[in-house]
Amino acid sequence: MEWWVDVPSFQALPEDVLSKLADILEETHYCDGDYIIRQGASGDTFFIISDGQVRHWTQVQTGLVPSGPVWSGLKGDWFGEQALKGTTHTVQHTHSTTHTGQHTHSTTHTQYNTHSTTHTVQHTQYNTHTVQLKSDPSRSFALKVLKKRHIVDTSQQGHILSERRIMMEVHSPFIIRLYRTFRDSKFLYMLLEACLGGELWSLLRDRGSFDDGTTRFYTGCVIEALVFLHSRGIIYRDLKPENIILDHRGYAKLVDFGFAKKVGLGQKTWTFCGTPEYVAPEIILNKGHDSSADCWSLGILVFELLSGSPPFSGSDPMKTYNIILRGIDMIEFPKKITRSAGNLIKRLCRDNPSERLGNRKNGVKDVQKHKWFEGFNWDGLRQGTIDPPFTPSVGSVSRTPSPWRRRPSNRPANCPSIPPSLCPSVPPSLRPSIPLSLCLSVPLSLHPSVPPSLCPSVHQLDGPLDTSNFDLFPEDPEEPPDEESGWDLEF
Repeated sequence: MEWWVDVPSFQALPEDVLSKLADILEETHYCDGDYIIRQGASGDTFFIISDGQVRHWTQVQTGLVPSGPVWSGLKGDWFGEQALKGTTHTVQHTHSTTHTGQHTHSTTHTQYNTHSTTHTVQHTQYNTHTVQLKSDPSRSFALKVLKKRHIVDTSQQGHILSERRIMMEVHSPFIIRLYRTFRDSKFLYMLLEACLGGELWSLLRDRGSFDDGTTRFYTGCVIEALVFLHSRGIIYRDLKPENIILDHRGYAKLVDFGFAKKVGLGQKTWTFCGTPEYVAPEIILNKGHDSSADCWSLGILVFELLSGSPPFSGSDPMKTYNIILRGIDMIEFPKKITRSAGNLIKRLCRDNPSERLGNRKNGVKDVQKHKWFEGFNWDGLRQGTIDPPFTPSVGSVSRTPSPWRRRPSNRPANCPSIPPSLCPSVPPSLRPSIPLSLCLSVPLSLHPSVPPSLCPSVHQLDGPLDTSNFDLFPEDPEEPPDEESGWDLEF
């Protein structure tokens, strides 16, 4: 109630009306430098500052400069009151935060009886060792080691080759970089960018859930990666917290491109793959899917980051698929998911792919324009100038093996069978997926079969280095047999 008393538009309202307004008010958190609302945006939001400081700027010709004396809003101040008068207007100024830990109470216009009142708007699988060049200890890399025999036994040759080709092609600050690949008679080696901040999944597990600001940042990183991939006709197809990793700054990157596929713009593919909780309905029903399947998964990701668990989850994959086919409208959203975030999730998770946000002319860029992202500094994200929610502490403290189980993805050759009542065209011979265990967390020194002549730079690598932000798992002591059929010559 105290937030309303100094606002002229509400001073004459009876106490019972103010009480109802207070009940629908929600809190939004902003970080230092965030734009709360930009000049030229639709002015349908009213804000009250509950903590921190907000500055007012006007855009002129060459940049943002103060419009006369800079207005600085403090606790108890408000702006955007034109939104309460029943019509939408264009914002004439830009408002941004100047200190960390900003909190605002914000509302959007709606009709409440005869008075204009408001409701609030807000906004992997593998464990790896880090290695470094002896000649330059400041340079660290991640080495992904894959058993060739296991790849052949599970018919994954095509997907591994596709992963290599796609990762060698894509260069984005929001996608982990693959530098080189190597092979011998037993293993394939992928030399990757070292992202020492750990998995987003581990951070989410430790904290339970994230607030809007934190979720917005990590989702923004994922959206930038998807914009890059989709513009090149590449579908990612395995979005989940386990496949998002943090670099030393705390920025998020996509990893594990085993399911990624280049299908071309406007084209579809029919491979059954993905993590059960994140699979889109058209994949379950074998109707063919395109980049809109990533939009569905993006909505599931936002829900999980905000609530701590995905919206669709059963005791086994088949029960999960049945829950997914009932639709997002059957899911009860927890109160911690705000109306604006819930609207974004529901628009991303429409059963009909053509109705999904992000599947129109502008692609995933349309998601960036959703109200939940209003005020988000996209330019700062791309330039790496905004502070991440958490800055990893990169040290050398070892950790004990983790008892937590990550969700396995369904490899195309080993996906669960779908009942004929759901999809008659899917062969019943498809078997339950086998958890992928292609990756070994071992340094090169444990692989004497790698010849020194393989690559001088790799021969200089040593490790492990820092894995303090990762869950460690027991190494596989089994020595795999040779596999020299020649399918991996491009490695």
